[in-house]
Amino acid sequence: MKEESSRKNIVYLHCHDAGRYIQPYGYAVATPNLQKLAERGVVFRDLHCAAPSCSPSRAGLLTGMWPHSAGMLGLVNRGFELTHKECHLAYLLQEYGYTTILAGIQHVTRKRNGIAYDRILEIEGCGSAEMAKQALEALEEVGNGPFFLDIGFSDTHRPFTRGDAAGNAAYVRPPEPLPDTEQTRQDMADFMAEAKRFDDAAGCLMDGIYERGWGENTIVLCTTDHGIAFPGMKCNLTQYGTGVFGILVCPSLIMPGRVSDALVSQVDFFPTLCELTGIPVPDWVQGVSLLPVLTGRQEQVREELYAEVSYHCNYEPQRMVRTKRWLYIRRYAQADTVYCADCDEGASKELLLEYGWQDRKVDREQLYDLVFDPLERNNAAGQAEYAGILEQMRARMDAWQQRTQDPVLKGTIRSFTTNTGDGTVYVSDSKDIHTYDLWEREEQKEGYA
Repeated sequence: MKEESSRKNIVYLHCHDAGRYIQPYGYAVATPNLQKLAERGVVFRDLHCAAPSCSPSRAGLLTGMWPHSAGMLGLVNRGFELTHKECHLAYLLQEYGYTTILAGIQHVTRKRNGIAYDRILEIEGCGSAEMAKQALEALEEVGNGPFFLDIGFSDTHRPFTRGDAAGNAAYVRPPEPLPDTEQTRQDMADFMAEAKRFDDAAGCLMDGIYERGWGENTIVLCTTDHGIAFPGMKCNLTQYGTGVFGILVCPSLIMPGRVSDALVSQVDFFPTLCELTGIPVPDWVQGVSLLPVLTGRQEQVREELYAEVSYHCNYEPQRMVRTKRWLYIRRYAQADTVYCADCDEGASKELLLEYGWQDRKVDREQLYDLVFDPLERNNAAGQAEYAGILEQMRARMDAWQQRTQDPVLKGTIRSFTTNTGDGTVYVSDSKDIHTYDLWEREEQKEGYA
């Protein structure tokens, strides 16, 4: 049985594609275990990912850097990989005596062992609840010294599995950007069933941690990579793509039952975990520690945050800067219509395609007033009265891109084709290409798709 150590353990508990659609954020999505976890710590109501795309988002959180600075421009299952592996949180924690364990999805290197965790659990054919149990068994074998458990679940990733847990779709409300129809209600009901499975597994894990007496010495960070996989959400730089849930529990240091309205990026969790565990923050970190917010000394630690998309299923470069009042989005893509391939297949997508979604125009510059337009639907970039604000937001964007040496400033970020023997990894800047490569077929079982 593991003994308590002076340095706190860390559990990084995460899932795919859930946005903020869980019970602690007021949605009618039954996640009682996440609600219980939220009441043990702090909930961040204005938290955003660094990229609304799986691999770049996770790379941002796990390195404390904006994805292009970390060298993560696209999905691992489409040939991309974290360039600065040495900046991964697991390696830093190992230097300070942590035993690192990976359970579930990893998604920043093409090979599952691309980051050298001390132990990597096999997950093929393993359900979420069973994976949680195996993770607890692995933690029991750690012995003295702190542990870092990176455990990621795939339940809320499409394709959804319809089941009784979905309940009656007639009484379900679709996500805000979508029309209320039979198709979208059923689609959301199926997501809710997936969320329940994730919640059950999270509950199994957390109950096990507290039953074993580790809870008072364990920091828990529970979050997701980006918005839910519905049209206009995942892969988009509005709140529906970048807005994510975030729960941070740290007994004796964070007062339970708190809610924070601070503007927060997931890159801020890296330096925060460093400070909570007494580890010096590395020089490469671009995030800002949230400790002043957690201790109540400050309400905010940043004036602005950023997010980006380069590659997902297509080459669709775009960048975003957000303040508490304004959201500015800049697109670099050649096409001026929706990149439908970047939206996962599903009933809601099928509905919109029937009505010509693929021909809808997308503005190259977008500016939203987050006070008077909280749903981010009325683009004010072309309105004269907002010209001054537009210039200010452009300047913020320009300064960040120069400061971080954003590769999009040099022109088209490279496309490539790589032979892999039995298959080909193909990344293209064509808006119509949606190919599936060898890695994607092999690694669907690992939750990489």
